[in-house]
Amino acid sequence: MKVLVATEKPFAKVAVDGIREVVEKAGYELALLEKYTDKAQLLDAVKDADALIIRSDKVDAEVLDAAKALKIVVRAGAGYDNIDLEAATAHKVVAMNTPGQNSNAVAELALGLMVMAVRNMYNGTSGTELKGKKLGIHAFGNVGRNVARIAKGFGMECYAYDAYCPDEVMLKDDVKPVHSAEELYSACDVISLHIPATAETKQSINKALVGRMPKGGLLVNTARKEVINEEELIALMQERADIKYVTDIMPEADAKFRTLFEGRYFATPKKMGAQTAEANINAGIAAANQIVDFFVNGNTRFQVNK
Repeated sequence: MKVLVATEKPFAKVAVDGIREVVEKAGYELALLEKYTDKAQLLDAVKDADALIIRSDKVDAEVLDAAKALKIVVRAGAGYDNIDLEAATAHKVVAMNTPGQNSNAVAELALGLMVMAVRNMYNGTSGTELKGKKLGIHAFGNVGRNVARIAKGFGMECYAYDAYCPDEVMLKDDVKPVHSAEELYSACDVISLHIPATAETKQSINKALVGRMPKGGLLVNTARKEVINEEELIALMQERADIKYVTDIMPEADAKFRTLFEGRYFATPKKMGAQTAEANINAGIAAANQIVDFFVNGNTRFQVNK
């Protein structure tokens, strides 16, 4: 059994060592394709792989066509929009993610972005504090729960909206459930986005929704850039000089945001939510363990395709 780790942006060495230990202990072979610069290299490497571990690398129909022996692909991380799920299903390949492994890293970054924004991007002027502010958590999954945990340490009052999460789960974490996005945005000074990019959510964070926020509203996006309707958010921020937007996913219209909203907008040069040594290690080793569990026990708990 051959497990291929194909990472254009490699795992840390300690993560690779951990993956190797899991894979070889199970009696499987580990192959590495790191820092590849051409898709052809990936197509060649997957030819005889039974399992594949990736990070942000794209697994599309062409890759799956080349991977004749492939039975499982695991995205080391929560998001999996870089895997063509329909093509994976058509090729009888199980696609998985590793939910929860990056959650604390993303949550800490979200709070870090909040602090920076309310302190006026650290420009030396007087800002405000997070204590006493109402925080709206849009989607109460693994990351959202960690955001609530940390935010309560800041003295924030936490609210959440998640159509798929029971009220009891939120109440158990001392988070106030609301029952529509409109209600969440109307009530909260800060909104932290944790929704996936789906047909339902893409472009859903728009002028009408964000425009409901109280004066001084702050929108924090550590989810996906596709959920933001950029042109409508720009239009709103032009009308309302009190709204700020900070994100670790650079928008398509980054140059326009930077030009128009100096001091009210910040984006990291590339996605940074899961970029910690701990998250890197956790997600990689989890991916290896899930592959072994799949082959040994048939466990498909984290399967994301049908």
